[in-house]
Amino acid sequence: MATTGILKKLPADYTEGSIIASIMKMGAPSMIGFMTGHIYFLVDMWWLARLSAGETAVAAITIFSNVAWVFGSINQLIGPGSVAIISRRYGEKKYDHAEAAIKETYILKWISGLIFGLIGLIFIEDIVYIAGARGETITMAVEYGRVMFIGLAFSLSTYSVYTALRGVANPHLAMGLMIGSTLLNLVLDPLFIFGYLGFPEMGVTGAAVASVISFTITFLVGAGLFFTPITNVRLHLKGKIPISISSMRQIMKIGIPSWFSGISFSGARFVIMPMIAVFGNSVIAAYGIGMQVTAIGMSVLVGIGLGLAALIGHNLGSGKKERAWKTGNQAIVLDIGVMAIFAVIVYVFAEPIMGIYFDNPETVGYGVELLRVLAIGFPFMGLFITLENIYVGVGKNTPAMIVSVCHSWLIQIPVIFVLTRILHMDQSAVWWAMTVSLMISSSVFYAYYRRGQWLGIKV
Repeated sequence: MATTGILKKLPADYTEGSIIASIMKMGAPSMIGFMTGHIYFLVDMWWLARLSAGETAVAAITIFSNVAWVFGSINQLIGPGSVAIISRRYGEKKYDHAEAAIKETYILKWISGLIFGLIGLIFIEDIVYIAGARGETITMAVEYGRVMFIGLAFSLSTYSVYTALRGVANPHLAMGLMIGSTLLNLVLDPLFIFGYLGFPEMGVTGAAVASVISFTITFLVGAGLFFTPITNVRLHLKGKIPISISSMRQIMKIGIPSWFSGISFSGARFVIMPMIAVFGNSVIAAYGIGMQVTAIGMSVLVGIGLGLAALIGHNLGSGKKERAWKTGNQAIVLDIGVMAIFAVIVYVFAEPIMGIYFDNPETVGYGVELLRVLAIGFPFMGLFITLENIYVGVGKNTPAMIVSVCHSWLIQIPVIFVLTRILHMDQSAVWWAMTVSLMISSSVFYAYYRRGQWLGIKV
């Protein structure tokens, strides 16, 4: 008997068969999609570095990216809850309830994006100043940031399209959208930055315009897909299960710990940025590129992890606790291995990577040291992010929140402050503090995970 919102074909079920194969089927498309997205940011930085004020432009975007992390953390209030609810309902084969959860997620993201985008527009100059921008760097960061805040609702909602597709076992569609968005962005970037082919020459602002256009088109296409038979769960203007305020509260309730974790992480980056900014634009620019290179590795983890979170939800929704446990353990081994390989690549090729962006030997030197120190901690990053996504799939984000807050505010920031402001050490101390604090935090998190209490949680 057909259920509203289901295709006539049998929906995909990844709770049977090889665990690693299931992880890769659910995670690999997201991994590829996120990797292409971060490759775009690297290309974006490369174009900006070609401007006459190249290092200043890269420094400005680096500073604003830390501001954007703070505002984007609202995604963590809604995203984890939507992952847990959509994937659980899909695993329980309650497809009409999954449809309602997708709609509720869109509504929450739009409201949040409009509110926080307006706040950002009003206070942007003060915010980037507090974040460490000075002189021309402030001007560029503000020009870029205003456009990004205008498009914040589209940006946040686009990520919900990806989340919903993964939650209903359509990860390949999410991957296709992410790749399409990246390619569109890559084409638009030089057109709006340098004014090629008759487009307006907008410099730093053009990079933001290209991003917002790409997000907008991707959201419209992605949301439209859910009204066609191509997805495992189909949306209708009026579904069998109505959207409700109580359901939206449940999504946000699940996400509150993850939101605090996101605020903790992004807030820590915001606080650390001025401590780095005192070392000058060359260090800031090197840091910006270093973070984008690191983000390539993180995109692999986040991509696999988002598929993993949905898979954990499917297994627990189907009552398969032992398989959920094995899935988590095998994902940890997989991600640590992937990040160990990535660490070796980055360590060996750190100098040529930085040489792509900068001609100044001093800036290249700063970036090489940064990448090599951070690379030591990459396997621990693999462990930490995998654990976070396991708990997202469970719908219990409090443990990740506690570890994240302690990591940022009890270890990382105090140590960096003491080393740089009291002992007057250089930027190298910041890189080492980041790496060592990650090692400590991920080890503690893993010890807690091994207790296995997460297997009994219900949402």
